[in-house]
Amino acid sequence: MTTSPADADTTAAPNHHADHPGFSGVGGLFAALCFTVGRGAQADLAIELAGVGPDDDVVDVGCGPGVAVRRAAGVARSVVGVDPAPVMLRVARALGGPSRHYLQGAAEALPLPDDSATVVWSLATVHHWRDLDAGLREARRVLVPTGRLLAIERRIEPGASGIASHGWTEHHAQRFAELCRTAGFADVEIGRHRPGRGEVLAVRGSLS
Repeated sequence: MTTSPADADTTAAPNHHADHPGFSGVGGLFAALCFTVGRGAQADLAIELAGVGPDDDVVDVGCGPGVAVRRAAGVARSVVGVDPAPVMLRVARALGGPSRHYLQGAAEALPLPDDSATVVWSLATVHHWRDLDAGLREARRVLVPTGRLLAIERRIEPGASGIASHGWTEHHAQRFAELCRTAGFADVEIGRHRPGRGEVLAVRGSLS
């Protein structure tokens, strides 16, 4: 039995690139430098959608070279970027900000204490999480009881392949929203936005 790209999209998980080998070496450095360009608008959108203010402590899961960390640092009380790739963290630190802003870790095992954040977001990285349920449990653990969760992904077309497949279809966003509700997040909603040249899908919810 063959499966068409459209059919495949109805069963694909929101973490459909969970088997990505990760960023390292010269290729990882090149990717980190590329990721510093053109992502400011998405970071500003995240700040807006999460309602970040001076009383907030933000955790950026999969922070890459730290574009959103540096952007949020000008608004929030504190910001911590977490990424599994040492090369991403080296570039992030080199581009500015105290080293304490960046920690090595993964969505499924955040190197942070319980109840230490008011906002947890993941920008263009949930599709790489190895375990969505574990990642959402960790988000709940580090969030205070009134904390907010936000995920933003590039909107892609069903059946996309290669680089064009790194992101979410509408189905991916809907499925992730369902998982958020199952994990205990309330007021979960999906939005479509255009912070720059491309369209993104955003899923946000809260614990209150």
